[in-house]
Amino acid sequence: MRHIEETVDVAVIGAGHAGCEAALACARLGFTTLLFTVSTDNVAFMPCNPNIGGTSKGHLVREIDALGGEMGKNIDKTFIQSRMLNVSKGPAVHSLRAQADKSEYSRSMRRVLENTDNLLLRQAEVSEIIVEDGVCTGVKTTSGAVYHTKAVILCTGVYLNACCIYGDVRNYTGPNGMMAANHLTDSLVKNGIEILRFKTGTPARVDRRSIDFSKMEEQKGDNPVVPFSFSSDPEKMNIEQVSCWLTYTNEKTHEIIRENIDRSPLYSGAIKGTGPRYCPSIEDKVMKFPDKERHQVFIEPEGLYTNEMYLSGMSSSLPEDVQYAMYRTVPGLENVHIVKNAYAIEYDCINPIQLDASLEFRNIKGLFSAGQANGSSGYEEAAAQGLIAGINAAMKLSGRKPLILQRSEAYIGVLIDDLLTKETKEPYRMMTSRAEYRLLLRQDNADLRLRKYGYEAGLVSEEEYARTKEKERQIEEEIKRLSSTFVGSSERVNLLLKEYGTAPLSGGCSLAELVKRPELSYAVLAPIDENRPALRADVAEQVNIQLKYEGYIRRQERQVEQAKKLESKRIPEDLDYDEVGSLRLEARQKLKLFRPANIGQASRIQGVSPADISVLTVFLTGRKRKEK
Repeated sequence: MRHIEETVDVAVIGAGHAGCEAALACARLGFTTLLFTVSTDNVAFMPCNPNIGGTSKGHLVREIDALGGEMGKNIDKTFIQSRMLNVSKGPAVHSLRAQADKSEYSRSMRRVLENTDNLLLRQAEVSEIIVEDGVCTGVKTTSGAVYHTKAVILCTGVYLNACCIYGDVRNYTGPNGMMAANHLTDSLVKNGIEILRFKTGTPARVDRRSIDFSKMEEQKGDNPVVPFSFSSDPEKMNIEQVSCWLTYTNEKTHEIIRENIDRSPLYSGAIKGTGPRYCPSIEDKVMKFPDKERHQVFIEPEGLYTNEMYLSGMSSSLPEDVQYAMYRTVPGLENVHIVKNAYAIEYDCINPIQLDASLEFRNIKGLFSAGQANGSSGYEEAAAQGLIAGINAAMKLSGRKPLILQRSEAYIGVLIDDLLTKETKEPYRMMTSRAEYRLLLRQDNADLRLRKYGYEAGLVSEEEYARTKEKERQIEEEIKRLSSTFVGSSERVNLLLKEYGTAPLSGGCSLAELVKRPELSYAVLAPIDENRPALRADVAEQVNIQLKYEGYIRRQERQVEQAKKLESKRIPEDLDYDEVGSLRLEARQKLKLFRPANIGQASRIQGVSPADISVLTVFLTGRKRKEK
């Protein structure tokens, strides 16, 4: 029997959010790329929540866009509601979230893929990776077709040996009844890759017509809308938006769950995979937080052309009859009709400590991995890793250095570093609290931080980069002007200050100093700023933030400089930790396992103490002297 044999530069396995970004990056950088999917209907599919962004995740989408990725542009084209979250708090935690029309989001991304040069979409299940002498040289499909490659990127999402579960029902499919990928895990194991078994879940989808919205709180979108993409025109974003709705569980809901908890696969032992700590099922919330009287339920539309509504906050794997009973205790859902049952899904993924910071496997060259295949959760985390894996596969084929973002440069840097240095015992979720330099890594300045890397890689155009440089120039010039523009204690000035509840002036003061007052802002001072230039809203925002938080920003910048000293101390790949005397046994074992690239990374490994870092630093310094 004859089988197809073809040659391409890069094969990407899986066309979810990670796979789309990885494939687009490789193709746009000039490499012939074949994007495999078990179904072309799965392209950029949203199997769970119908939104992009959210707390910390909005930062990731902005960073993806700044680097030249597609997710931000695609949601800007297909959103049906947009809100900036956490606006009552400081700018470090402001996060954009947009409700998506799920079907249109998928269709729009597919159109981009199908019209990108060097990129081909292929419906086929990859069953094997081909590895020769520690190098991945291709893939094989279940039909027997062989594709010879220079690089392969795993973006398998939750499809490897997937099983969907609710009550006693076990469906051996991927999410939403899609076909699972049942053959590739064996090939990965055969090639020495450690596999983990994780679990996630999703709530029911219900019929809009069966919901009584009068018993719920309406949640409207923002006006004006802030785009995700720095390339999108804000003027074109102000569309008519749809509403979301807020309601709550109650004691009756919790009572039904407690009475039926023995029927939950999570508690009966039927589910073996480890679930996400920060996105628990409703039964987990009720059992682990018994003192909480109610839990929030956020009702989200799945799109403009469907009546399906998503019950965010009520993920479950309870049996069908219990789902109906508990949902119908929630105000507004008393007569609810379920369109799709809630379910848990178990799936295989890799242990990410087998990767280096470029997302290439340490022991299999030319094989990269990204997204939920790496034990993370969420569309945004997946897309961010996919973009980096795609860029670095292209860099490898070009003979260029990989793009490795530091923790001080990007949330993407935090995400990847955490996956490499933390023991992944559950699906990893990005949070603002994970970023120690979050005041520097705001979502509003992602272009100022990262455009240069996208430009250097080749994914950001000359025109886009020039626009960012011009924005930088305008911000710097305006801050200088405000710092050198003084106002006196005139009646007009003090009336304005009194209006905003801040102390009047008794002498001269720069406008920059006034911006720093908690009660004031750059916008508020417009009436007493006679020479103010006409600036775009995003430039004015940066001027305000950079002045108002100047002291805190400088403090974090000093902390970054200290951390860079540790990051710059490289650890040889072939270092024998048994030669490092005085290392504690646990530290020695962890360092052997994680193989950190530098002292900074080593210091973040759980079980490696500051004393161990001192011992390791002294050893490396002595070794360096001997080599000289």
